[in-house]
Amino acid sequence: MKDQIKLLGEERRTALLKLLKESSSPITGSELAAKTHVSRQVIVGDITLLKAKKEPIIATSQGYIYLTQASPSATFERTIACSHPPQRTEEELNLLVDHGVTVKDVTIEHPVYGDLTASIMVSNRKEVQQFLEKVKYTNASYLSELTGGIHLHTISAPTELALAEAEQALKKAKILYEE
Repeated sequence: MKDQIKLLGEERRTALLKLLKESSSPITGSELAAKTHVSRQVIVGDITLLKAKKEPIIATSQGYIYLTQASPSATFERTIACSHPPQRTEEELNLLVDHGVTVKDVTIEHPVYGDLTASIMVSNRKEVQQFLEKVKYTNASYLSELTGGIHLHTISAPTELALAEAEQALKKAKILYEE
C-alpha cells in the first residue's frame, strides 16, 4: 500500500488527461480510479471539471475518450434520422457498423429540454454488444423511447460511399425515418 500514492486535485486531473490522451481505446472510470488511487466518484467529478475547462472528453458506454482532431479528409460525417422500437436497436447499430460506419451519438428533441445528445461511439459489433449490455445491466432506457422511436445519429466513415450504403441498408430495413 506504501507505493500507492493518492494523486491530489490538479495533479490528478493532469494525470487523467495524460492517460486519456495516450489511450487508443476508452478507459472506464473504475480503471482511472485504480490508476490514481481514488474512488470512481472522484473521477466522475474530475471529468466534469475537465469538461468545464473545454477538454474534449466524452463518456461512452465503454469508458472515457479524449477526442483528438482528425484531419478533415480522414472521415466523412452526416446526421441521419431513424425511427424504430427499442427492440430494433441492435439491428440498427449492427447495420451501421457492418458498413464500416461509426455511430458517434444519438440525439432526440425533448419537449421540455430541447435537443438531448448522448455519446454512443460504436464502430464494430463487439462495441455494439457492450453498449447493449450496459443498457440492459443498468436497466436504462434508450433516449428514443422518449420520442416514440424517432431519433438522430451522427455517423462517420472513411468514405462517402460507406455512409450512403449504410443509409441505404437502413432504408431497406425500414429504420431510416422518412415522412
